[in-house]
Amino acid sequence: MDPRFIDTIPSLSYNDDKCDDEYAFVKALCMSGGDGTNSYSTNSRLQRKVLTMAKPVLVKTTEEMMMSLDFPTYIKVAELGCSSGQNTFLAISEIINTISVLCQHVNKNPPEIDCCLNDLPENDFNTTFKFVPFFNKELMITSKASCFVYGAPGSFYSRLFSRNSLHIIHSSYALHWLSKVPEKLENNKGNVYITSSSPQSAYKAYLNQFQKDFSMFLRLRSEEIVSNGRMVLTFIGRNTLNDPLYRDCCHFWTLLSKSLRDLLFEGLVSESKLDAFNMPFYDPNVQELKQVIRNEGSFEINELETHGFDLGHSNYEEDDYEAGHDEANCIRAVSEPMLVAHFGEDIIDTLFDKYAHHVTQHANCRNKTTLSLVVSLTKK
Repeated sequence: MDPRFIDTIPSLSYNDDKCDDEYAFVKALCMSGGDGTNSYSTNSRLQRKVLTMAKPVLVKTTEEMMMSLDFPTYIKVAELGCSSGQNTFLAISEIINTISVLCQHVNKNPPEIDCCLNDLPENDFNTTFKFVPFFNKELMITSKASCFVYGAPGSFYSRLFSRNSLHIIHSSYALHWLSKVPEKLENNKGNVYITSSSPQSAYKAYLNQFQKDFSMFLRLRSEEIVSNGRMVLTFIGRNTLNDPLYRDCCHFWTLLSKSLRDLLFEGLVSESKLDAFNMPFYDPNVQELKQVIRNEGSFEINELETHGFDLGHSNYEEDDYEAGHDEANCIRAVSEPMLVAHFGEDIIDTLFDKYAHHVTQHANCRNKTTLSLVVSLTKK
């Protein structure tokens, strides 16, 4: 699951001075690598749950793709924002197994399949590729299809593949990451993202950046995917319609803002450093997502589902303290490289101790605004 910064498309790049100074931390946008205690690979239980949740849509979309393309003998799959660890192969395995079962059902030979794993060049591809032998071994048991795995480093806000070469694209929990921090956030002081105390200008800046980025993504993918090719995309979104600023009290970036303000109070971070840090992230609602897809015009919406979002706190069979630290580790795994690039390494352990404490304080939060959005698209 993954993130994206690009400085190669002029319309989506920073002013050079800002890129080198104020927003340099965005270049560190990647998940924590390796397989240690604080790594993304170790702390991606939520992302695994989301992949399982989206499985019915992915299976149906894959079947429809095969039938609409009259069972091609070659299939090229792209996993965009693959991040690192075993989760990378869950959706790909589902696609391959679905193709194999469908071909067996209609008495056709399964196609050869190329699987392209994409993320930013800073991503820890090494940890991911260590799992390729296990992936291939499992495929030999569950599928007769021949599969070849490749890496495709680069931003998915740029062209990644040759024209009309892809048949199906999957991306999970990656496209809510923006290509850059929106401009004009000077008045959103003390917050790393949108909160109820943010000015309307902050919401408009974030929405505008999301619209630009996602429109660019759709246009670029429309060049790379074949006619009647498919995409299944999963986002972190929100269920608020009337108040675009409202995020619940236990929203993960709200808790990070509170934790950083704790460190400000203790003199461990400066006010100027805190005010200069904003997440390159946006959680669209259903209407905002639909609007971008329809306005861009390259894809038709087949399905759009919403599901509950839970970092896992309410499902733990452990005390609030342990659950709080597990949630803190999850957020640390997706944000630590950026935080280190901006604030330095010395504050990180203390910061996420504070974060875990705030999680336990909001353990009974039920009025949650965050959800998962799953959309299935067909190239026109």
